Amino acid sequence: MEEQEATLPPKAEFSEWYNDILWRAEIMDVRYPVKGLYVWFPFGFGIRKRVYGVLRELLDRDHEEALFPLLIPENEFMKEAEHIKGFEEEVYWVTHGGTSPLDVKLALRPTSETAIYPMYALWVRSHADLPIKVYQIVNTFRYETKHTRPLIRLREITSFKEAHTVHATWEDAEKTVEEAIALYREFYDRMCIPVLISKRPDWDKFPGADYTIAVDTIMPDGRTLQIGTVHHLGDHFSRTFSICYENLAGEQQYCYQTCYGISERSIAALISLHGDDRGLALPAEVAPTQVVIVPVIMKKREEEVLEAAEVLKKELVTAGYRVKVDTRDLRPGAKYYYWELRGVPLRIEIGPRDIDNGVVTAVTRFGEKSTISREDFISGVQMKMAAMSEAMTTRAVQHIKDHLFPVEDITGLKEVITKGVAAVHWCGCKECADRIEEAADASILGTEVRSELIGNGSGTCVICGKPDSVMTLVGRSY
Repeated sequence: MEEQEATLPPKAEFSEWYNDILWRAEIMDVRYPVKGLYVWFPFGFGIRKRVYGVLRELLDRDHEEALFPLLIPENEFMKEAEHIKGFEEEVYWVTHGGTSPLDVKLALRPTSETAIYPMYALWVRSHADLPIKVYQIVNTFRYETKHTRPLIRLREITSFKEAHTVHATWEDAEKTVEEAIALYREFYDRMCIPVLISKRPDWDKFPGADYTIAVDTIMPDGRTLQIGTVHHLGDHFSRTFSICYENLAGEQQYCYQTCYGISERSIAALISLHGDDRGLALPAEVAPTQVVIVPVIMKKREEEVLEAAEVLKKELVTAGYRVKVDTRDLRPGAKYYYWELRGVPLRIEIGPRDIDNGVVTAVTRFGEKSTISREDFISGVQMKMAAMSEAMTTRAVQHIKDHLFPVEDITGLKEVITKGVAAVHWCGCKECADRIEEAADASILGTEVRSELIGNGSGTCVICGKPDSVMTLVGRSY
């Protein structure tokens, strides 16, 4: 057991820990022979399935799921100049069908605006057709030239949820932006992941958007990870793709649009924020196995213990839990290590002494050990699960607090950035932004910060001293 435990680097060595845990916990296999493309192990895919199940549940309240093609004709892709400029270095092109050159090159979608919006131009006719709120969960492709990293920086984004909405007015679209932000907050609350929400500066907004709102979290090494974006597109794309509706006066009006996305970076954050030196730690809602039962065998009473374990399993399954009984011919310690590595929220141990005393032994993923009365078994498990979720949120929030630093002036800003994210007041002037970034050796991530973890009131610009400047995040990101 000691040798097994030594194989996982300490989380303090985050890069090594992250790469190792993906392999040892059977989340992703990085050995696929194309750079930036990775294979989901069945266990990892089980996490993905449940994470995206939560996302689908939230979206299905007032969105409809659809599926648009992967291939985008060059003539459609090139229609929107500003948008394409943002992706021109990242596009994969299909130029041949078999051995025959194609008349029109086809792009593998880096994102789907230019695939979806020609269809919206056909679907929208009158105000009665609005709003449209559609999403899809698909793979997208980007020729990533930076250092690739599984789940974080990919050439094939395997799990891109993108929603695309159409509205009659700019204000209706803005309302949807706020609803999307609330939806993402709820999603990450259920993942026990605290987030920082902010408005990207104009030079860093989505190509073609009026403005971009980003959802970030802070990784164990102090860098931020963007784990969601919401874009107000104005009527920029509707003018390009002729998405118009007839209003009540019989006049043709351009529509207003939004789009918003989440990728498997959400799972990277889940792994990174909650895991520890022993492996994954998964919220019960998305854990492939929520409870593992480990029978503690004594030869004279082996059959009795195994029968008791199966009874416990049936009760838990009836109560709606995903359960496994580990009867492998391994020492108990090796089993504990195996399930801890995979982040199972609760372990139940049952042996002859437990049976005699009318209890079971319960151990949470964070190592809290106690007994549960046999007659209160299900309610006891429910309490343990709730406590685990609360503990995960508390630990993650404390991590963000420990890596988020209010800064009153630029002296020492660079040193702060080596530890995490700085929060400064900025007037919005590009010249002041350049000086902040130079002093920090980092980037302005977002402004107008929305987070209960840090004050978002106005103050004086950290560079020019202008009053009524807004709270702004500065840091290094993946």
